[in-house]
Amino acid sequence: MTSPSFTLPPLPFEENALEPVISGRTLSFHYGKHHKAYVDKLNELAAGTEYADMPLEEVVKKSAAKKDAIFNNSGQIWNHTFFWNSLSPNAGKPSGPLAAAIDSDLGGLEKFKKDFAAAGIAQFGSGWAWLILDGGKLKIEKTPNAETPMAVGKTCILTIDVWEHSYYLDYQNKRPDYLNAVIDKLLNWDFAAENFSRG
Repeated sequence: MTSPSFTLPPLPFEENALEPVISGRTLSFHYGKHHKAYVDKLNELAAGTEYADMPLEEVVKKSAAKKDAIFNNSGQIWNHTFFWNSLSPNAGKPSGPLAAAIDSDLGGLEKFKKDFAAAGIAQFGSGWAWLILDGGKLKIEKTPNAETPMAVGKTCILTIDVWEHSYYLDYQNKRPDYLNAVIDKLLNWDFAAENFSRG
């Protein structure tokens, strides 16, 4: 029996590290059940196919046009892993070239916070709010379901998951409260700066 091609990467923090903004109970379900289920399903779907030996990012890009089960599960694995890294209990603030780009491209940090939250609020149903680098400029986008700007060649800087399982245990139907709390207290600006410098 061959070992699975795709694995569940460890969280970059303890499950209770983001409290009180995101509870350990939510992280336990979100990471330990939802994220793991995508990994398990992709291993099942990819076994014996051309995808089995591909890096995850290549699976996402190659399957993106089809929007099939391979794409849905690989995209969700990639998006969730990126989301965990977009969060930090020691959030801080943007600095250096990234802070300058937020000022010039997005009208400053406070406007970015409002517009980033608005993108997440406006995403109908399940999906994601993204800070991306596209054509040398920072932009805010939203995508539905498993879709990701990475699949179409854009550089992802940060993301927030707005699927209901990411916030419902803590915030019920108050998605705006969840978004504002994450944006104010948990965005990992060191991770964002690394992504920005590579873009």
